[in-house]
Amino acid sequence: MHRFQRIAIVGTSGTGKTTLAQQVGRQLGIAHIELDALHWEPNWTAAPSEVFRARVAEALAGDCWVADGNYSSVRDLVWGRADTIVWLDYSFGLVLWRSLRRAIWRSTSDVELWSGNRETWRQTFFSRDSILLWVLQTYHRRRREYPLLLSQPEYAHLSVVRVRSPQETRSWLIGLTGDGVIGGGLQ
Repeated sequence: MHRFQRIAIVGTSGTGKTTLAQQVGRQLGIAHIELDALHWEPNWTAAPSEVFRARVAEALAGDCWVADGNYSSVRDLVWGRADTIVWLDYSFGLVLWRSLRRAIWRSTSDVELWSGNRETWRQTFFSRDSILLWVLQTYHRRRREYPLLLSQPEYAHLSVVRVRSPQETRSWLIGLTGDGVIGGGLQ
């Protein structure tokens, strides 16, 4: 049986990577590493590449963790250390709906995300930086890119779990330890 120690959760924005990573971390009792939290500085400024890479390398130094995110600039670090990739490969309609629902909630609740950043109504719906626009621009590209990346020799060591629905994800999560979902449920 495969022993999960270092898990990277990937998928387009809106699939629920962070929610799943939090659940996996709780269920297995391992550290959760949210790449967005390491990437974003105040005022939605991206950390300089060398700073971001150093933060990620330090966070991944432990023996057991679950990381979520899609940053190609640190993929070599994350995937190189991971033993398992969980790819949330959900339908476009579901991803768009989840992204819209999350965007509305974040922009109306004034919830702090990372480094004091908050999503605003204007940013979400009337900006080139809109998360909804990002989903539209990246969804199909990610679906084409992941199989190609995962076939590269440098990632041959990875066990790949590709789930295509929240139901498949729940089943995989329950199968980790056999005791079900801890905390909030996957939607």
